[in-house]
Amino acid sequence: MKLALLNDGVVAKITDMSGLPADTRKKLMVMGVLPNTQVTLIRRAPMGDPLQISVRGVSVAIRKKLAQQIEVEVA
Repeated sequence: MKLALLNDGVVAKITDMSGLPADTRKKLMVMGVLPNTQVTLIRRAPMGDPLQISVRGVSVAIRKKLAQQIEVEVA
């Protein structure tokens, strides 16, 4: 399932980020968005973009386009 398709408040584990460009993947990894990391979709902006996620206790805003390229598994 894609991160962008999670419902608000759902906890999932990141399983694959290989669909992202290398530089974008690297930036996300620096912020703690790593494979095998638990992520929670906190909420979406009123128009559905960006998404606010929580990773390792840190809140991160991520574009929906990027979230559509991150595979997650619901915990």
